[in-house]
Amino acid sequence: MLPAMARRGPDAEGFYRWASPSNSTGFGHRRLAILDLSPAGAQPMLSRDGSVGVVFNGCIYNFHEIRAELERLGHAFHSQCDTEILIEGYLEWGLDRLLPRLHGMFAFAIWDVPKQKLSLARDRLGVKPLVYRIWDGNIAFASTLQALQGIGFPVEIASAALLEYLDVGFVTDDRSIFQGTRKLAAATVLEWENGKTTERVYWSLPKFGQDRTIQFDDAVAETERLIIDAVRLRLISDVPIGALLSGGIDSTLVCWALSKLGANIHAFTVGTPGDPGDESLDAQDIARRLGISHEIVHLDTNQPPPLDDLIAAYSEPFASTSALGMLRVSQAVKPKATVLLTGDGGDDVYLGYPFQFNAWRAQKIARSVPGFAPSVYDALRPLLSAIPPLKRARSLLDYAMGGIGAYARVRIGLPYYYENNLFGERLKGGTVAHREVPASFESARDLVAEVFAFHKKMHFTSEFMTKVDGGTMYHSLEARAPFLDQKIWEFAARIPAEVHFQGGQFKAILREIVRRHVGPDVAFRRKQGFTVPVERWLATKWSGRLAELKGETLLTSQGWFERKALSAAIDRALKQDEIPVQLWYLLVLEAWLRKSGRTS
Repeated sequence: MLPAMARRGPDAEGFYRWASPSNSTGFGHRRLAILDLSPAGAQPMLSRDGSVGVVFNGCIYNFHEIRAELERLGHAFHSQCDTEILIEGYLEWGLDRLLPRLHGMFAFAIWDVPKQKLSLARDRLGVKPLVYRIWDGNIAFASTLQALQGIGFPVEIASAALLEYLDVGFVTDDRSIFQGTRKLAAATVLEWENGKTTERVYWSLPKFGQDRTIQFDDAVAETERLIIDAVRLRLISDVPIGALLSGGIDSTLVCWALSKLGANIHAFTVGTPGDPGDESLDAQDIARRLGISHEIVHLDTNQPPPLDDLIAAYSEPFASTSALGMLRVSQAVKPKATVLLTGDGGDDVYLGYPFQFNAWRAQKIARSVPGFAPSVYDALRPLLSAIPPLKRARSLLDYAMGGIGAYARVRIGLPYYYENNLFGERLKGGTVAHREVPASFESARDLVAEVFAFHKKMHFTSEFMTKVDGGTMYHSLEARAPFLDQKIWEFAARIPAEVHFQGGQFKAILREIVRRHVGPDVAFRRKQGFTVPVERWLATKWSGRLAELKGETLLTSQGWFERKALSAAIDRALKQDEIPVQLWYLLVLEAWLRKSGRTS
């Protein structure tokens, strides 16, 4: 299992085994040294008497505060790293009183020898991954499925998980691509004792937008304070720290906070000369205004990155195109820093996406019409469908009348495969749970909260957190995102939607902070983003790889897809010079099947 995680932890390897007449327990760890680079910070880490052991991935940002509290209670420490407070805190308070004190990103395991109990815990927002498998009275866990496979269990692909992947381009946290393996959910503890498991959730957000007392200026002031505090907490490190400055709102605010704190941190911008999304000149201007050290790292977007890196970095088939960008950024920054501050999470919690704004508009419609409106709309909808210019209005009304059920079904993944008769016998007739969510007018009247919860569970945790952790750790780089701070999420989730969208602006609160402290031109600049032109590459540089799917593939030989139908779909796409994203999913899946040795 340990060699499979060498890239995630290149600095050291540790193993410890407890043995007893009734069982054998072993902990292994690969270390990316960030705090206390000496051998004192090595893992697995044991209590002084060896009765409790821990392996841990992540960072506890407030460990100095917790350590001071434990020292006042009589605990002694032999290291200067955060891992040790998990042992001493567990011994002093137990897990349920320790977890609320932890401020950070983490996945850890504690073995309690006297109780013969294993405890697994994952951070509140699912920043760090944790997978496990239980069989015949045994349990194994790891950060990645590649590592978990090291125990040699028989593997069988889960059809339900594969259908999820084919619909959205990733496997959600509710499933694993392999039968019998699971992902520990965010904010969850699993305890395993005498071959039996229990799970419990230790943290949850308030329902979105429920605090009507929060006004816009109050939200701006408190968010300013929280951002500065979140950035300050994430500056603990014994290795070089960098910051990613894209030119957008969120990374600008992280760098603004660094400037306010007087932190001597070098900022990096990924420059993509000739690409429409290149923001290097904008970022350079922001760095000058903030007075921070800055460097542009140039990438050539005309050259596709190796597809093999995408397959190696992620345990499951993962077709998020921005993951290719994350891998390239991490590779470029790694020679210059080991910790990277990013702006991830700002859009998610401060409502920076168009779909969130549209949910708010639909919610306002639903709250303004009578209860019989959905039945009237059902009768009129075919007329709207027949008039192309009204397509956008129809989508908005679908949300306003059908709520989260209509929103969850809007994606085009699975219908493409059925319309082109692509599925083989192993997938025919299959669907995914989110497509079965019923339409609900009551849901539509609370749609912002419903969409926020749906997005958080599905795309935020299962796709975005996976993308960042997999892409950075593949290049032995630790990403820290101040906007993933639990206090920021607890506050922002309480703010009413109309405050988030003040003046009809996405992410109005964060824009106002930038307007006040950096400049209105930056606050209201149109976001470009680092684009990865996969569809263009599929039609040009990767057309040969796409054409290979017409031949002998594992997709067809294993019965997942029909060869003739797939070949015809590829021919149509290449002829029209318009490649559907579903064919990109299949290219990634075939590469994953081959790389993973999945022959059945």
